[in-house]
Amino acid sequence: MLQPETTDRQDLPAERRLLPLDRFQGSLGQRVYQTLRHAILSLSYRPGQILRKPEICAALGVSRSPVADAVARLAGEGLVDVVPQAGTYVARFCMSEIREGAFVREAIELAAVERVAQTITEEQLQQLRRNLAVQAALVAGGDHAGFHLADAEMHEMILSFTGFRRLAQVSETAWLHVNRARQLVLPVPGRVARTLDEHRAILAALEARDPPRARAAVRLHLGQLIRHLEPLERQRPELFDP
Repeated sequence: MLQPETTDRQDLPAERRLLPLDRFQGSLGQRVYQTLRHAILSLSYRPGQILRKPEICAALGVSRSPVADAVARLAGEGLVDVVPQAGTYVARFCMSEIREGAFVREAIELAAVERVAQTITEEQLQQLRRNLAVQAALVAGGDHAGFHLADAEMHEMILSFTGFRRLAQVSETAWLHVNRARQLVLPVPGRVARTLDEHRAILAALEARDPPRARAAVRLHLGQLIRHLEPLERQRPELFDP
């Protein structure tokens, strides 16, 4: 079971939660939005936690305007709740949204991997093999955050191999709330190693160019996440909407 967040973590200053703006590209407003979004998706800011705009402005060295614009964008994505006369809060998790996002993502990925299993090239297989080698090294080194990024890259590669340019973006939008909630699962002992094994099974099915086997491997992989997330609604009710 996950442990409650410590007071030390809750009291971290904004500059400890937010990545520097030079880590991102684009206009000032885009970079402010990206660092806030990253902090929310990575749970540096926890569900239900207040976002203090003056602190954020001071930490990033920006005026209120780009922070307010970023908060408005995040509210539109359902990542932030703006409560008049009360404050701005990181949105809590909602299991119905998580289930819906997982349903859409599974439908997309099952169709994608079935198509890719019939068309994948040796060069594309080599890209996946290199990605899995990186995943294995990150697991061995205990780098869960790095593994999460390599995991996402593998899924994006498979979607891109379909030849449909906007498919990864559609999938990422559907997966948004699931992606944030899955950060709660990564610390569960053994889960990252099992995820790596599931990825290896997907690659093996693609190497065999076996569409039914590929679909089964992806279905098993994505189903494990919801199986681990659903008990958290009971274990950590303060992170979820009633």
